[in-house]
Amino acid sequence: MSETRVSEHSEELYFQILDTAADAMVVVEHEGNIVFVNAQTERVFGYPRSHIVGQSVELLIPEQFRCAHARHLSAYFANPVPRSMGTGLALFGRHADGTSVAIEVSLSPVHMKGRVLVSAAIRDITDRKRIEAAAKLSADRLASAVESIQDAFAVFDASDRLFLCNSVYRRMLGESLMGAVVGRPYVELLDAWMVGLEFSSDAERRRFRDERLERRAGGSFDVRTRDGRSLRVIDRRTAEGTIVKTVWDLTEDVRREQELGAARAAAEAASAAKSEFLSSMSHELRTPLNAILGFAQLLQHDKKEPLSERHKERLRQILKGGEHLLRLIDDILDLSRIEAGGVSISTEPVSLADVIDEVRKTLAPIAAREGIELALDASPSELPMVVADRTRLVQILMNFGSNAIKYNRANGTVTFSVSNLEPERVRVTVRDTGAGIPAAKHGSLFRPFERAGQEMGPIEGTGIGLVISKRLAELMRGTVGFRSVVGQGSQFWVDMPADVSGARPSGPVPPRVEEPSRSQGLPRALVLYVEDNPANVTFMKDLVSTLENIDLVTFPTAERGIAFARERLPDLIIMDINLPGMSGVDALRALGAWSETKSIPVIAVTAAASERDRQRGLAAGFSRYLTKPVKVDELVEALESLLAAP
Repeated sequence: MSETRVSEHSEELYFQILDTAADAMVVVEHEGNIVFVNAQTERVFGYPRSHIVGQSVELLIPEQFRCAHARHLSAYFANPVPRSMGTGLALFGRHADGTSVAIEVSLSPVHMKGRVLVSAAIRDITDRKRIEAAAKLSADRLASAVESIQDAFAVFDASDRLFLCNSVYRRMLGESLMGAVVGRPYVELLDAWMVGLEFSSDAERRRFRDERLERRAGGSFDVRTRDGRSLRVIDRRTAEGTIVKTVWDLTEDVRREQELGAARAAAEAASAAKSEFLSSMSHELRTPLNAILGFAQLLQHDKKEPLSERHKERLRQILKGGEHLLRLIDDILDLSRIEAGGVSISTEPVSLADVIDEVRKTLAPIAAREGIELALDASPSELPMVVADRTRLVQILMNFGSNAIKYNRANGTVTFSVSNLEPERVRVTVRDTGAGIPAAKHGSLFRPFERAGQEMGPIEGTGIGLVISKRLAELMRGTVGFRSVVGQGSQFWVDMPADVSGARPSGPVPPRVEEPSRSQGLPRALVLYVEDNPANVTFMKDLVSTLENIDLVTFPTAERGIAFARERLPDLIIMDINLPGMSGVDALRALGAWSETKSIPVIAVTAAASERDRQRGLAAGFSRYLTKPVKVDELVEALESLLAAP
């Protein structure tokens, strides 16, 4: 093969290599004219090759850069060595459509037949710039987001060196750490941070440091700084092995929690003081009432020296006023217990037939005295079951019923009715034929001590019963409501959850068989009465004097009463609970500890009148639990029943 052919073959191979290069290849002579371009140049700049070759290289340069480019080209030809063009600068080429193209340029001299040409390798980096811009935008957004976190935030890489943090974390490290913190190992940052932490001892400081280094995998812990701040630190390891650390400043939360704790303790103390005050007031009010109503009942039942009709009427007024005062005491205490959350509710399936029957029987004497008819607008056998606390449901209907009687017209009617609102709710309504309540008074009806304009009227009332009824219903997941029209009457109702368990009312209660009175030939009995109030002692003596075959012995303290009981073994003991020294409950325990006295029945007669007090008393072992003011008939029945028991 001749040298000419070899030369031609080499030149062809050279041009093929240039033409298939990934970068645009542009060869420029000293005067700045383009003498060669490859195929990639067409794709980068958008010109056909025929349009480029022979043109000035400024064709491919944006107009604003052309002047500077001419100087750079002259300088390069003065010292033609391989190098990158515009190192550290953003370079741009001009596309045929007039737009700019981001490029990188590498220059190389080409020595050819005594001439020096410049070969420029040009790479289109538009996509790379777009990716770099997107990455920078993401990084800027991440940095901004991290910096916006109010609490300290840091990220440690897989080798446990700080990779990223916000300024809050940097400030948290304190002034002892100088210079940049990114890139430093965790142990170095931990030591700097611990300078500002509070420890009870050096041993505690060492234990804390060792524990933090051992538990880098994750978890949380609380610390307190020397300036009084409370911090919570949480470390979480990611799937990539990095550790994300957040430090929350809980100082304000801890302060508020302490304030709430102090407020809660103060509220509990106030509630306890209120309960203690109410309990004390109940005792102080019921004790004199016991004497007032007790002696009044004795006078009312005195057959040896009966009162004249004139005095009987006065006595009835005493009893009426005393009973009203007792209801007021009970209502105030009941409302206070509800507001203090001291009322326990025990719901169960309850027969409305039994409840309404009990309420009607209790109200019947009052209704008869006022000339009011009580009616039931349903068949008892058709009445459903509801889920309620039976005692509290009776209390609500008793309140509705007594109000319906009090505020009714002469010869009026009070009607109880039951309706199903839906499968899950039952409404019990008490309707009267009274004067009705003015519309202006409707909004205040369920406020304490509001009586719909009857505050100064002749009808007695406390103005608390409806409030108590509403709150008791809500405690049983029920609601109350009313409708009233002046001149037509009022209706009050309570909606209760229906019983869907399938329970059925129990059978009728067998009639109570009256036991014979003690006066029918029973032997004499010794009764011990422990009471420190002289008026109550006098009342009890007068009451027992009307009964046959009972000898009464009294003592003012539990200690003396117990000593007498152990010596004389009485047949029955009547015990006050609130006594000087040992209480009645403690005395009951003492009596139960000795075999000779543990079988003696003990009746509690006390001013502690709540249902919870009664349940506690019966649970403690009292045979009966009677509250002051005591009802004479109830006390006599208890005496006769317990003394007649074998």
